[in-house]
Amino acid sequence: MVSSIMKASYFTQRKGVKEGQAIKEMREDWPWWFMEIGMTIHFQEVTGIRLKEDFLKNVDQKGKRLLNNLKTIAANKNRKLCQVTAKLEFIRGEHTGSSADVIKMVMLLLAYFEEKEEVMFCYVDETCLAEEVEFAEVALTPTIVVCGRSCFSARRMMLSIDQVIVNDQMTTFIQSLCMMFGSYYSYNIHYPSQLASTLEFLQRCFFSINPEKGTKVEKTSTALMQVNPCVFTLIQGLSGYEWRDV
Repeated sequence: MVSSIMKASYFTQRKGVKEGQAIKEMREDWPWWFMEIGMTIHFQEVTGIRLKEDFLKNVDQKGKRLLNNLKTIAANKNRKLCQVTAKLEFIRGEHTGSSADVIKMVMLLLAYFEEKEEVMFCYVDETCLAEEVEFAEVALTPTIVVCGRSCFSARRMMLSIDQVIVNDQMTTFIQSLCMMFGSYYSYNIHYPSQLASTLEFLQRCFFSINPEKGTKVEKTSTALMQVNPCVFTLIQGLSGYEWRDV
């Protein structure tokens, strides 16, 4: 039923996005769109990529290698990355599994690219309700609102877009990350410059989106490259592994 509704309303939804319809209005018109099943269907219509399924496939193939590579970089020449690695191991504690590995991967990418965790994540009390979120500390771009002290221990997360909580029932980090990333494509949002490298790396290496030209990064006074050189350097450093579909 949801699949049929989403596919039937796809062109109307795209029209709303292109005309700049407010996120709050779109959520009222198409509530399913802001749930995992609706986001997955719409994202695939836009990109041809299976949002969570393809992400997990790529994590399985590339995640461990990336973590090992970042660990090597930290040990050899990056003091900040080394400190973040140690901090994450302490916070992670006994949490295991794919979600814990993905959390570590994202946090290390943010540290490697020297980008701002607070633009991607906002931490609130574990009992916080959607209507209680203080938006003064939440970015306008898609943000994961973590209900707890860390992504490792949180049992619930929320997704904020344009400082509107559009989903307050996400239960895993992987679900939250996919929903956050999918929002950039579903609602035609540019990557914030503070997360440009991390998001582009995830885009190319874990969501298999490799455009020949163009960029999702917001326009700034700095000239933009077709492929972010920092992202390219990290990809090149992971030699011997097929990172992109050619």
